[in-house]
Amino acid sequence: MEEGRVKERLSSISHVLSVISGKGGVGKSTVSVNLSYSLAKKGFKVGLMDADITGPNLPKLLGIENLEPEVIEKEIIPLEREGVKVISIGLLTHRDSPIIWRGPLRSKAIIQFISDVRWGKLDFLVVDLPPGTGDEAITTMQVLKPEVSLVVTTPQDLSLLDARKALNMSKYLKIKVIGVIENMSFLRCPNCGERIEIFGKGGGMKLAKEFGVEYLGEVPFDLEARKMSDLGRIPVLESPNTEFSEKFNQISDRIIQIVS
Repeated sequence: MEEGRVKERLSSISHVLSVISGKGGVGKSTVSVNLSYSLAKKGFKVGLMDADITGPNLPKLLGIENLEPEVIEKEIIPLEREGVKVISIGLLTHRDSPIIWRGPLRSKAIIQFISDVRWGKLDFLVVDLPPGTGDEAITTMQVLKPEVSLVVTTPQDLSLLDARKALNMSKYLKIKVIGVIENMSFLRCPNCGERIEIFGKGGGMKLAKEFGVEYLGEVPFDLEARKMSDLGRIPVLESPNTEFSEKFNQISDRIIQIVS
């Protein structure tokens, strides 16, 4: 029954894009948010789903953690923030309450959560997956059957090691990886403009080459963007001319080309 409801929910969505990483702390949620709003700025109807059951971050990043979605006849109506429809398990629970469920319960909750959300017609649904390659990530991918996935990593060796697992998970599930984004690639010195590669260099590009997928580019570590995100503000909307925002503009352009 739920499988049929999921299929019905997704039938009016043109493209489902999953954003994945092999580990937490690489900025996957930040990438999901800014990519979604970059697509929306180009005139597309976009939905953003936080599929991380135990550590949902999107409500905080979007400044909507004190809001609750409407539930009509057992259907969850996504909130709308600056033209993007948003849903997260974090909007349905108290923000300081831990969600302590064993694996099978988590998987069941994910399936029910997906089947209960009424998205309506969308051009893109961007899904911020749980980090890693555990049951929750696999279940979400199997249920949503995204058209493509995007891997987020940082230049650090440990992050790259885990990103390989995420790439292999997509390959195993027969979901096309459209590219690798290297997040927090460098810090731009505010005084001289020099690149400071605080986590190493070139790891994302090597990873993309190793797996034969496209390297979508490097996103700088931007202190102002981080401060905005902590305050629930959206960098690509509020500071559209920064190097950080321009990179997301380029990445979204390329994604549009790939899926069109």
